[in-house]
Amino acid sequence: MSLLHARNISLVVVAIASAQAGTAAQAVAGPVGYGAATTGGGNKAPVNVGTQAAMQAAIDAYDGTSGLVLHYTGVFRFSTITDVCGQWKKAPQIVEIKKKNNITVIGTDGSSVNFGLHIAGPSSNIIVRNMTFGLLPGGEGADSISIEGMSSGIPSNIWIDHNTIFASLTECPGAGDASFDGGIDLKKGAHHITISYNYVHDYQKVSLNGFSDKDTANGGARTTYHHNRFENVKSRLPLQRFGLTHIYNNYFKNVATSGINVRMGGVALIESNVFETVKNPVTSRDSSAIGFWDLRNNLTSGITWDAGSSGTVNATNWATTKAFGSTGYSYTLTPVADVEETVIDTAGAGTGLAE
Repeated sequence: MSLLHARNISLVVVAIASAQAGTAAQAVAGPVGYGAATTGGGNKAPVNVGTQAAMQAAIDAYDGTSGLVLHYTGVFRFSTITDVCGQWKKAPQIVEIKKKNNITVIGTDGSSVNFGLHIAGPSSNIIVRNMTFGLLPGGEGADSISIEGMSSGIPSNIWIDHNTIFASLTECPGAGDASFDGGIDLKKGAHHITISYNYVHDYQKVSLNGFSDKDTANGGARTTYHHNRFENVKSRLPLQRFGLTHIYNNYFKNVATSGINVRMGGVALIESNVFETVKNPVTSRDSSAIGFWDLRNNLTSGITWDAGSSGTVNATNWATTKAFGSTGYSYTLTPVADVEETVIDTAGAGTGLAE
């Protein structure tokens, strides 16, 4: 099926308000999907932080329950990184939210960071919006955004929205495709998460959802991906093990290795997405058990396939392999013919949180 272009759409821009001059605008609309109950720090007075150390100090000092809103104001000059292959050899730089609830992290327009964010343990009700993460140091030890269960508990009710996340497709000697690791990774049972309106580009491993084939805690994972822009990437869009995932109204362009890879009995509802120049857009490969998909009204152009390793199943005939059933929540689909233009106009940081 060919791509449809020139739609004369009218974007509905959500009414926005700024907590104070110079801060990023905050849309009135809340999350849609499995993370819909997420409210973050609510209407708490924002605290401005301009460095990694200041953000970590504010989180560490917070009581963990009463509500915290952080406005990140710092700017990292990515032009100062003259050797991208030097990044993976450096120590990871990570801000950690652990055993803390009810937090919003929102970047001011034009802000950017060279550190990652780790939401760990029982941390719940967390929002991350309008942040720009790029070219992180640390290789496999550094995800741009990582949401991870631990022995102390499992994160839930998370909203990752309108962020820009990028790295490099360079395969550095000694590092290979681990030169830069995960863009948005969900591990060890993290559940009830919405990932919306993000722009992830030039990334090798975009989104892991399930740590390993033994990550049975991920059977409870419930994740929604909608209106994201994934462009010039290699794989994991997402890589889903176990659980249920709803993937709708996303724009996938120039995917080099594989797109949505559903494994270990996981089931994905994949509807009204656009796949343009994508290799293996919907597949089940490289695990000890396959996953399943419910495919509805997707638009494709320039699709290619490979056979993969033994046991690989590809959606070459675009047929459903297992009915998903009800998502349990309400949502409104953007017409598939309008998805490309809508997502390009609205996804990522600095777009006014437009929807």
